Amino acid sequence: MAYFSSPQPSREFLWDVFQRVDKDRSGYITANELQMALSNGTWAPFNPETVRLMIGMFDKHKNGSINFEDFGALWKYVTDWQACFRSFDRDNSGNIDLNELKTALSAFGYRLSDNLIALMFRKFDRFGKGTILFDDFIQCCIVLHTLTSAFRQFDTDQDGIITIHYEQFLNMVFSLQI
Repeated sequence: MAYFSSPQPSREFLWDVFQRVDKDRSGYITANELQMALSNGTWAPFNPETVRLMIGMFDKHKNGSINFEDFGALWKYVTDWQACFRSFDRDNSGNIDLNELKTALSAFGYRLSDNLIALMFRKFDRFGKGTILFDDFIQCCIVLHTLTSAFRQFDTDQDGIITIHYEQFLNMVFSLQI
């Protein structure tokens, strides 16, 4: 079910959706519950990895789930991503092709080579059909942002070059929430 369609829902509406998603009535939504409630536009379940990343971003209590307040923030996050996705889906196909991804990443301020964009495209084209679905687009952008932020912690002069030891690199990678 695609609950995320109303740009500015009321608190009552959000509470109603929250209760429907919270299947076990725990007062918290788990990644499994959220995945069952989301749709990527193809009637297929949302990518579980994307759901896990989103829960992790909004899980203030670090218990693997989100409460109602966290859910409101997640709702806004997903609806903002929907608007973003639609703005780059120039042909209104419901997915992002390679050129649309390149345009999106450029608009976000990334200056990446065509080879790297093609590599990223292949990584996030989950079904190998030459397209990236909405949920995979979110995951691609979250991963790229997270990696860029980690890189920038070492790029103190902001020249796009870092020198780190192997153990520093591994520590950086393994400590990321991706």
